[in-house]
Amino acid sequence: MLSDLSKIRNIGISAHIDSGKTTLTERVLYYTGRIRQIHEVKGKDEVGATMDFMELERERGITIQSAATNAQWGDYHINIIDTPGHVDFTIEVERALRVLDGAILVLCGVAGVQSQSMTVDRQMRRYGVPRLAFINKLDRSGANPARVVEQLREKLRLNAVPIQIPIGLEGNLEGVIDLVTMKAFYFEGVKGEDLVERAIPDNLRAEAEEAREVMLDKVSMYSDDLTEAILDGNVTEPLVHDAIRKGTLTMELTPVLMGSAFKNKGVQNLLDAVAAYLPDPTDRTNKGLDLSKGETPIILESDSAKPFVALAFKLEDGPYGQLTYLRIYQGKIAKGDAIINSRTKRKHKVGRLARMHAHDMEDISDAGAGDIVALFGIDCASGDTFTDAGIQVAMTSMHVPDPVVSLAIKPVDQKSSDNLSKALGRFTREDPTFRAGLDPESNETVISGMGELHLEVYIERMKREYSCVVEAGQPQVAYREAISQRADFNYTHKKQTGGSGQYGRVAGYIEPLPSGEGDFKFTNKIRGGSIPIEFLPAVEKGFKGCMDKGRLIGFPVIGVHVVLEDGQAHAVDSSEIAFVSAARGAFREGFTKAKPVALEPIMKLEVQGPTEFQGAMLKTVMQRRGQILMTTDEGDYSTIESEVPLAEMFGYATDLRSTTQGKAEFSMEFSRYLPAPNEVQKALKEKYGTRVKDEE
Repeated sequence: MLSDLSKIRNIGISAHIDSGKTTLTERVLYYTGRIRQIHEVKGKDEVGATMDFMELERERGITIQSAATNAQWGDYHINIIDTPGHVDFTIEVERALRVLDGAILVLCGVAGVQSQSMTVDRQMRRYGVPRLAFINKLDRSGANPARVVEQLREKLRLNAVPIQIPIGLEGNLEGVIDLVTMKAFYFEGVKGEDLVERAIPDNLRAEAEEAREVMLDKVSMYSDDLTEAILDGNVTEPLVHDAIRKGTLTMELTPVLMGSAFKNKGVQNLLDAVAAYLPDPTDRTNKGLDLSKGETPIILESDSAKPFVALAFKLEDGPYGQLTYLRIYQGKIAKGDAIINSRTKRKHKVGRLARMHAHDMEDISDAGAGDIVALFGIDCASGDTFTDAGIQVAMTSMHVPDPVVSLAIKPVDQKSSDNLSKALGRFTREDPTFRAGLDPESNETVISGMGELHLEVYIERMKREYSCVVEAGQPQVAYREAISQRADFNYTHKKQTGGSGQYGRVAGYIEPLPSGEGDFKFTNKIRGGSIPIEFLPAVEKGFKGCMDKGRLIGFPVIGVHVVLEDGQAHAVDSSEIAFVSAARGAFREGFTKAKPVALEPIMKLEVQGPTEFQGAMLKTVMQRRGQILMTTDEGDYSTIESEVPLAEMFGYATDLRSTTQGKAEFSMEFSRYLPAPNEVQKALKEKYGTRVKDEE
């Protein structure tokens, strides 16, 4: 068990796709002695990076699943989670940041702040995770760290302060100058393992001194002692380190480091910065909900002597059963202990306890507060809280985005059919953004996810891991329905079948909810008790039940405010069932009159490629009903930011590659829902055959 919590760092490495996260993690593992050889993400030796252990990841050269490992850097124990950059696998970043104390935001020295960099930044802010920024790929042609720092300030609104400057750029990158110690660092040896400290080159001394003055000026905001030392001309390294750490922990300061992971430059200094500036478990305030006191928020202390509390943030089904990743917030856990699932109240015995290194496991006998470990053979769901008998606590859940693309799948033979439910059961348990279900109309199995690549990966995994071959139908966009104006309703549900009948009347109006106020809101404005209070929940339930499937195109309804103003009950015939039915009838009546519209998901699209192909890239966006938001030219590289309906984006990767000779790339994430054009609405109504009809 790790006893000195001040020497623990739980960090994540996050960035836009292809910024070099996995390459950086590989170097970290090599320099900390965790691995003996460096392998590249798309290496010629066909081994692949340590953290991309899944066969699919090595084939495609992308990270699909977040992978955990741990390393020792001097006295510091560092738990690391390498996360995917592709927006389709954003849940992997979400759940990693939910349990981590600090993070490294990796940025490409050429492309700078990209769309997924912004998404990751939002996720870090959501969970209050302090971060360091590492400007990678400074060996590439067109690298410009000063521009990237400016983008961090403008686009992400971070107080980005470089604490290093590079020695040379592009092909001439030799090392970095540390502005705190005012020393030059060179990375010699076959793989940059020999860190050599030298005096700052004469041609860079003036630039380094100027950069140090700027750094000290910004960093002194977080330390009165440093401010005094600057005025007295007596600045010491510990004072500067202390001020940077204070600013970083409050998230008011983002130290910026530089290098090239691929060229083995700057990684050791980054590890020193992780130890010096990122928080240990005691620096973070973690809250839980006390279930014994009506979910009152309580502070969890990183103390191994306190009652045990841990969060299961990730599940993996392996050949030997379910592997559950745990972040321990309080208390300790050991083999043979009995732990309780706060959600199910089931008691489990801790069998095998391990520390993860990608897909390898190292058995341990116990672990304490602040650590990240894995358990074997415990049946639970992602997001469950585990405690011991001395406390009843639940951790707050993580943010799970809704799927935007669906696909109908059909097994090709009986063997595949038998294995399909096993595969879907496992994948839906592991990934909260992957959903599977049966379409009641077509009786087809439908899978839903965050994008084409997301679903494509799971279909491929079904084939490889479960010998389950499926045929996929056309992708189905997750449309929504909404109302465009206020409409009154006054509906009476009356049914007489001999004996007690059913009677309930509801009256009021429905109106669109302002953007950002949720999908459904119910307001009771009845005065005088015309509907008995015990039937009001049934009325709300009836209205809410109608939101699951609209009457325009058969998709869920969002953004509706129901206001109940009047009604009537019968002394004998009124019941909860009667008022649920009355509310459903009222909704049908009001929805028809409120001019319903079909909404389509709009994606934020960022396309990047050589400036010579800018016209071709713009054309691909305009052809897909895209709206250009901004185009920027940086050197011989162009970036186009736009908004495009998801329905138009299928097959875009092939189209973009063919028009730019494979030199452009794009990233896409969900932005918002907007009304679809009239011709699209008409086509949707015809396709689903759900024109609004008056029903009894």
